[in-house]
Amino acid sequence: MKAADCLINACDVDREGSNIFYSILRQAKIKNKPIQRLWINSLEVDEIRKGFQKLQNNDKDLRMFKEAETRQISDWLVGMNASRLYTLLLKQVGLNEVISVGRVQSPTVYMIYERMREIEQFEPKPFFEIEGTFEATKGSYKGKAKVKEAKRVEVEKILERAQIRENEAIDGHIQKVTKKMKRQLPPKLHSLSTLQQKANRLWKYSPKLVLETVQKLYEKKLVSYPRSDCQFITQAEFDYLKQGLPKFQQLMKVAFEPKSLAPSKRYVDSSKVEEHYAIIPTKTVPTLAKVSKLSDVEKRIYVEVMRTTLAMFHNDYEYEETTIETNVRDVLFYTVGKVEKVRGFKSLWPTKKEETDETLPAVVKDEAVQALIHIHEGETKPPKPYTEGQLIQMMKTCGKLVEDEVESDILKEVEGIGTEATRAGIIETIKRHDYIEVRKNIVSLTEKGRILCQVIEGSLLASPVMTAKWESYLRKIGEGNGTQEAFVRNIEKFLTHLITITPQMVQAIDLTAAKAAAVPVASKEPIVTCPQCQEGSLIEHKSFYGCTNYQKGCKFTISKVIAQKRISPNQVKDIATKGETALLKGFKSKKGNPFNAKLRIENGKVTFEFAEN
Repeated sequence: MKAADCLINACDVDREGSNIFYSILRQAKIKNKPIQRLWINSLEVDEIRKGFQKLQNNDKDLRMFKEAETRQISDWLVGMNASRLYTLLLKQVGLNEVISVGRVQSPTVYMIYERMREIEQFEPKPFFEIEGTFEATKGSYKGKAKVKEAKRVEVEKILERAQIRENEAIDGHIQKVTKKMKRQLPPKLHSLSTLQQKANRLWKYSPKLVLETVQKLYEKKLVSYPRSDCQFITQAEFDYLKQGLPKFQQLMKVAFEPKSLAPSKRYVDSSKVEEHYAIIPTKTVPTLAKVSKLSDVEKRIYVEVMRTTLAMFHNDYEYEETTIETNVRDVLFYTVGKVEKVRGFKSLWPTKKEETDETLPAVVKDEAVQALIHIHEGETKPPKPYTEGQLIQMMKTCGKLVEDEVESDILKEVEGIGTEATRAGIIETIKRHDYIEVRKNIVSLTEKGRILCQVIEGSLLASPVMTAKWESYLRKIGEGNGTQEAFVRNIEKFLTHLITITPQMVQAIDLTAAKAAAVPVASKEPIVTCPQCQEGSLIEHKSFYGCTNYQKGCKFTISKVIAQKRISPNQVKDIATKGETALLKGFKSKKGNPFNAKLRIENGKVTFEFAEN
């Protein structure tokens, strides 16, 4: 670089690419060299050549570097100061935990906390509906009236007025049959986050595993750049995909006539491609032998990328949706079903279970049917906890949770908090800090995560709004209308204010439960002789009590939290020595209903013995 007459910046065309270039320049102590900018969004040879023929000046990059550097400095200042602040203050009130705080990780944990609170505070409510089973000439079908009441008596009144008795055969007729042809477009191409979400949904893969796998496929020259937030390609990529279509079809063992070989704006739009385009197969079409050498995870991810790319050339999925309106003594029942007409792009994927549901029998208007009517009792369900894949989506779409319209729009534009490249790492970070646990793909908050959320509640650190406020001013720096100095001064003011008010906030919070939960997470002191092997002792681990004879084959464990209730060492002693505990209060069912029970050992496992009442 020192010997060169001119330097060409060929990093990514975004602020982090500019950051990389100028950081290298600074480390190499290079000054006063002419710099030109290669500005391309495709890695096809012809596009790269065109880019070199139209090199630009580097003025914009210097501003973008300042924008990125300001973001780095500010993240460091907030993370370093806030983490130490909360760690020291909580230590003063008896919580000996290291608390890590950051602009992205803390709002992520807090949003999980909000979902957990919604679940915990949810009170299920019963509801009553009217359902029917109908026997027509060519088969039976089911339907439901547009009735939903909180009290059974209200539904009973409706049936009474219509002189309908439950589960007693009664005549009805088909009042209306409506048929509509509907179509579903092939899916968009994959960005990293959509691929992470789908792989998590299908195979429970963590976002980190998906990123690592796509990186390996990229290094094997089988797929394009993995850390892409874009679902579009340019004309250059479309041209090689169109040319290689027969080979891709042969590799995937699928034969279909392309719907069109002309580019569609749904997939091909250069104006929407910035530094990286969608994740697609490269020109390198591997042999079956090469594919067979891929690991199972690599095969699945590669095939998913290939299928999504082929779908771009395939037909729409078409089906006929039928709605039957059944009249039983002026109570109307509605039934919706579908008949597949053109499988189209869906033929590239295995058939899903729900797609094999029974189709409706052929019926006609005014046809007589025999009906059996009954009242269905249901119960409202709490929100479901997040899966790991849903965390990625939550981070991307958190703008819709922000009330301020301007801040919400900014978050939507920058696609939430974190980036395609960092979100998987953020999830791994909050796991490593013991803020969340992931079991069977379900994310739950730990006691430590709950403590963090309690102490940051009400501050900018708990909200994605901080990112919106930052992005608003960082853009001004990138546009030349703001300065790094002004931004950092505001960060210093924010931190000074935080350091001033947080001690009172921590003192005002009732941390009794948190202190109880924050006892040393593991103790090597034996609690009681293991009831299973009678040789080892039960000792306390991070999330369970386990036998010291583990390496010799004793797998006996007792979870430290059962049905949302923390189990104490004394209760473990009772289980091991007496075979059961006293009647314990404070358990909660999956629906959030409290219950009392004893804990006892049965077939080597801890089970409930419910109170007789």
